[in-house]
Amino acid sequence: MRAEIAVDYRRPAQASLGTYGHLAIFGWVLAMIMLTTDYVVLVAGALCLSVLALIYPNPFKRVLRLRWLIWMLLLVVPTIFFFGEHDSVFAGITYSSEGLAIGIQIAVRFIVLIIAIQNLTCAVDISSMAGLLERFGLHGLGFAIGVALNLLPALETSASQAWYTLKMRGGLRRQRWRGCQLLVITIITNALKRAEEVSLAAELRAFSPEKSRPFPIQQGS
Repeated sequence: MRAEIAVDYRRPAQASLGTYGHLAIFGWVLAMIMLTTDYVVLVAGALCLSVLALIYPNPFKRVLRLRWLIWMLLLVVPTIFFFGEHDSVFAGITYSSEGLAIGIQIAVRFIVLIIAIQNLTCAVDISSMAGLLERFGLHGLGFAIGVALNLLPALETSASQAWYTLKMRGGLRRQRWRGCQLLVITIITNALKRAEEVSLAAELRAFSPEKSRPFPIQQGS
C-alpha cells in the first residue's frame, strides 16, 4: 500500500498561531489601518504589510489580480478629481491635492484590508471560526458565516461558467447590456438555488440557531 503523507506548507509562525492568534492579528491590523489618520496611515500600512509578510506565505499574490486593481481605481480616481478644490496640475490635467492625499489613504487601507481578509480566510478553518462564534453565544452568526464562506467558491465557479457560456454564444458581442443582465440573473439564480440547498440540508439535520453546536459546519473530504 502506498503511504499517504500529509505535508503542511504553512510557516512555523502561521501553524502555531491557532484560530485565536489569527483573529488577534486580523483585529490588530484592522485597528491599525482604520484608526490612524493622515499620512500616519502609510506608516501603519507598511507595518501591517510587514507583519503579514512574516506570518503568511505569498500574502500579496491574490491582491495583484485585475479585479482588485479595478476596484481600487474605482475608489481612488473619483476622489482625486471630485473631492476638494483643483489646485494642482500634472501633464495638463488639474486635480485636487487634498483628494490625492485621501485617495492614497483609501488605496493603502484597501490593499491592507484585502490582504488581511484573504489570508485570514485561508489560514483559519471555517469550522473553527464558526465554532468560536458559537462559544460566544452567536449561534446563528457562526452558521451564516460558515455558509457564506463555503458559497464563495461555488459562486465564483458558477459566474465563470455563465460568463464563458454567454461568451461562446455571442451574447456579449451582439447585445452587451442584455448579456450583462443575463449574466447577473444567472449568478443570482444559482446563488439562491445553492442557498436553498444548504437551507434544506440544515433543516433535514434538525439544525436550530438557538441551540449551540461545538462544530456547526464540517467540511467534506
